[in-house]
Amino acid sequence: MLYFQVVILAATVMLVYYCEFTDTFSPAEQGFICRDPTLSKPDPGPEQYSGIQPVILYSVVGGLPVVLISGVEVVIFLLHYNLNNLYDQEKAVVMGDCCYVNPMVRRTFRFLGVYVFGLFTTDIFVNAGQLVTGSLAPYFLSVCRPNYTALGCQNTARFVSQSDACTGNPDDIMRARKTFPSKEAALSVYPAVYLAMYVMSCVGSTGGRLAGPLLSLSLVSLAVLTGINRVAEYRNHWSDVIAGQAVGAAIAVFLVVFVVQYFKKRPSVPQSPSDAGTADTDEDSPQINHTVETSDKYAVAQTPGSCTEVT
Repeated sequence: MLYFQVVILAATVMLVYYCEFTDTFSPAEQGFICRDPTLSKPDPGPEQYSGIQPVILYSVVGGLPVVLISGVEVVIFLLHYNLNNLYDQEKAVVMGDCCYVNPMVRRTFRFLGVYVFGLFTTDIFVNAGQLVTGSLAPYFLSVCRPNYTALGCQNTARFVSQSDACTGNPDDIMRARKTFPSKEAALSVYPAVYLAMYVMSCVGSTGGRLAGPLLSLSLVSLAVLTGINRVAEYRNHWSDVIAGQAVGAAIAVFLVVFVVQYFKKRPSVPQSPSDAGTADTDEDSPQINHTVETSDKYAVAQTPGSCTEVT
């Protein structure tokens, strides 16, 4: 089963490679209306000139989950080292009888592996949408540089569909045809939602009533600001940003709900033989049994970092 998962992840990475770094797939060529004001914004230049540069965005998207999830898992492991309701104390066999992995390491790699798979999946969905729609950026006409006289654009409402209507740089034109949905919006919201749900599931209110919600809302707010920056710089339309955010959020929620199942399962509190004997003896004392059961549940609920892995 592990090898099958590795094959799926490798295939996803290869598909991302072909979409990002090769010209195997080309976006659809949409037409435009002469002097369309929604497509006549000034060219903001390459992505490196953006207020949120790609190197910064990708560094945060790739590094923040590793730091946050690893740090939280180490803290949870240290707090629950002597408890049986979080980690299975038996070692996890990875390959044959020679290689064993600590449960904390297994959990960390599992959560990060699902995150990486979702990140590549988000990129594939976004690239597929951009290639199929070929939606035009707000600055398209600035880089297209159409010859309005040759195209007969005396009437500004004329629709131009010729594939050779543009005279600008082909690379800039290609960049301006790949905007829906916004990749930057999707890749910023996906980790924000994934980490926000992780924090609320694994940390919750153990660090204070507002610590978990504050961190979660901060992550989501930064992702939303990234989308707003894309619109402010005329790199994307509002529809591009909203669609990208919807794709990223939907994939994150799907993985958290159906794959890692909110990063936890109900902890099982083992009952010692003496406790079992006491429970059998006290069958005629429902009030006492109810009190003990309630206290156990309260203790489990108050245990710091109570998220556990679904095996």
